Order: sequence, then C-alpha cells, then structure tokens
Amino acid sequence: MSQKGSGKSSGKELRIVTKKVVSEDLVKKDAKKMKLLKIINELNQISERSLTKLLYLLKNEKNIDLGYKFVMLGDTPSSREVAEDLRILLYLGLLETDPITRRLRLTSNGKEFLDNNPVESPEIEELLKALDELKPKIEAEESTAELVLGRRRRRRGRRR
Repeated sequence: MSQKGSGKSSGKELRIVTKKVVSEDLVKKDAKKMKLLKIINELNQISERSLTKLLYLLKNEKNIDLGYKFVMLGDTPSSREVAEDLRILLYLGLLETDPITRRLRLTSNGKEFLDNNPVESPEIEELLKALDELKPKIEAEESTAELVLGRRRRRRGRRR
C-alpha cells in the first residue's frame, strides 16, 4: 500500500527512456569509422565484399592495420567488425546502398560530415597511396561481382 500525501509510491514503475546507442559524435571520435568513411569517399562507391577484401589487403600486403580482425571463408576474407561499423554508418545516414548495384556510397550528409570533420592522421597519405596501388585488384573484384549480379537479374527476368 502506498502512503497518501508522501509523494512517493512504493509500487514499481516502468520508465522507458529512448537513447541513441550511436551518434555522429561517437563516429567523430572513432578513428576506424572515420577512415572507413574516407576510404569509401575516395573510391566513390564499393560493395561491402570488396571493401572487406580491400581492408584485408591493406592489412596483409601494405601493413596498414585499421584495427579489424578477419576470418577467411575459403579464399574470401570476412569481418564481423567491418559489417558492424558499416551498419552503424548506414543507420546514421552517413552511408547508403545503391539500390541497383548494391554498392556503398556516402550520402550528401556523409560528405558534409567528412568535410566538417577531416580525417587527420600521419598515416592518411600512406593509406591513400596504398588505395591507389590496390585499386586494380578491387576493380577486378567489383567487375566479377557485377557479372554475377547481372546473371542473377537476367535469370529472374526469364522466370516472369
């Protein structure tokens, strides 16, 4: 029983408080996510699979470790951490997926965010140089993915 006039209730109350788990401020402070945005911006657009392979190649061929752990599935690198960071950037509206090519790209908000919060670190020049060197391998990966996606679209079209 509650006491009248005391202003306190002895019953249990459920209070629901909504709070964003991630915010743009947290992204600003996270060097991995900022570098991820910078990489995607430099490449204009890239599939998630190719991005994961690029990060893997940066780590293993160019000794540029952005802090992601990889697991090999056959000959394809996979990373739960990369997928999670991409999900966060998509959730915040800094990235979007092209509906046709299914490639990741920065939104106008993402470009503005990157312009207002430039990635400044000593290894950025080294990272950009390594990106230029690895672009042919990634473009080959993208072309392969595009061919596979094109075949799937044609098959679906025939069934209708």
